[in-house]
Amino acid sequence: MADQNRLRRCPQKHRVFVTSDISNEPDDAESLVRFLLYGDQFDIEGLVACTSTWSRQTVHPEDMTKIVRAYAEVVDNLNAHVHQENAYPSPEYLHSIIKSGPACYGKEALAPGVPLSEGAQLLIERLDASDKPLWVLSWGGANVLAQALQHVRETRSGAEVQALCKKLRVYTISDQDDTGLWIRVNFPTIFHICSVHGWKEYGMAAWVGISGDILMLMDAGGPDITKVTKEWLKENIHSGPLGGVYPDYSFIMEGDTPTFLHLIQNGLGDPENPQWGGWGGRYVLVDLGGTAGHYCDARDEVVGKNGNKFHTSQATIWRWRDAFQDDFAARMRWTLTNDRSQANHAPVVMVNGSSPGPEILFLDAEAGSEVLLDASDSYDPDGDDLSFTWFQYKEATTAQSEIHWPVVPEVAFEAVDERKTGKVVKIKVPEPEACAVDILNGQAVEKGQCLHFILEVKDNGAPAMRTYKRVVLQTTNRGLRGASGKRYDTVTEALGHSTG
Repeated sequence: MADQNRLRRCPQKHRVFVTSDISNEPDDAESLVRFLLYGDQFDIEGLVACTSTWSRQTVHPEDMTKIVRAYAEVVDNLNAHVHQENAYPSPEYLHSIIKSGPACYGKEALAPGVPLSEGAQLLIERLDASDKPLWVLSWGGANVLAQALQHVRETRSGAEVQALCKKLRVYTISDQDDTGLWIRVNFPTIFHICSVHGWKEYGMAAWVGISGDILMLMDAGGPDITKVTKEWLKENIHSGPLGGVYPDYSFIMEGDTPTFLHLIQNGLGDPENPQWGGWGGRYVLVDLGGTAGHYCDARDEVVGKNGNKFHTSQATIWRWRDAFQDDFAARMRWTLTNDRSQANHAPVVMVNGSSPGPEILFLDAEAGSEVLLDASDSYDPDGDDLSFTWFQYKEATTAQSEIHWPVVPEVAFEAVDERKTGKVVKIKVPEPEACAVDILNGQAVEKGQCLHFILEVKDNGAPAMRTYKRVVLQTTNRGLRGASGKRYDTVTEALGHSTG
């Protein structure tokens, strides 16, 4: 049986505040069930029932209470499967933070004389309680956050409002009332992840990559639908007290879940850098000038199930579907027993002496040099066999770069460990001409491209679990080698094309 102290540990927990139009349709309840399974990784600061365009006049905190009651029956089992420093929150505490937002639609909550809802009051209290970032995950309308922001603006100084906004991190599943845009217009500097598309054109949003192909045509032949079907969910999720309150979907499975997939500490992503990508998708700033903190959909190039390449925002999520669904199923099995020998646990991954936690490994390396990436200290707490897969995440290199790189050079991973498993690999950093020269002015730069490498370590347990380590390698060119001396007025010319 796995030693509890050798399980993965997350040194820091993200502070998270959820607002949900729960009971509008089953998917919010589904997301809340999964969210609680990851309660070992979050400091949950609020669970607030809200309205949306789909449910405009009523809120249903009692449906959150029902799910927390089921959680209470399994929390002791869950705690047996995580590191002792990452205990799950008590059911009593979770019950105490279930609140109601305003029982009205959108900006009606901002009208004169409308009292501050208990949900908005709790949000203000949680923002005041710590200087650490607070992630507000919006699964419905955003008027709980809007009401809190309006109240603060009316009762505090400008400097105090700015300080509070600086702590906010918002990830909203599109705009589901008329306060989302109001927030971005009136408080533009707030860190705010939100897909941009026509009103209710949700099929265009990145987050539908979670399971949108159940309902609509989406990257046909790319994503594998197997693990989001009702049949798979019945076999893998609908078991035990907590699985018993996971309802069947009406439209798609768990449309709100990407908000916290973005925060899961599996070593793949960095919540403060949505442009890097992860289980919750990949998003880039709308305005590089810094006027707004709004991140919206980006695209990844992904090879689908049918072998074709897809270049869409939805692919930034469905590319990880096998991984996050297997992880979900494994954690649901934790709820059924406190015997660690009867369940699977995630591998612990270290590279080049890094921490065994989810922290990113940052390296510097001179253009043209060789770098050894050694994950041989990694282990599986259950003693399972591990597979090691390295790949380059090119989109993270070009996202929001101030220099126009023509291409991201391909980096090959050469397995050099004795059995060629990929546990230890060698890479050749691209030459300066390819990674450390500004193509517009032909000048060499001391700091070139940041290259992103992902190690996925997968065990052979059932269901399989994966842990990642992201390596961010800053290429350097201290000798300013490779300068071409060629200057261009336009990127088009620099790329060798005619400007007309």
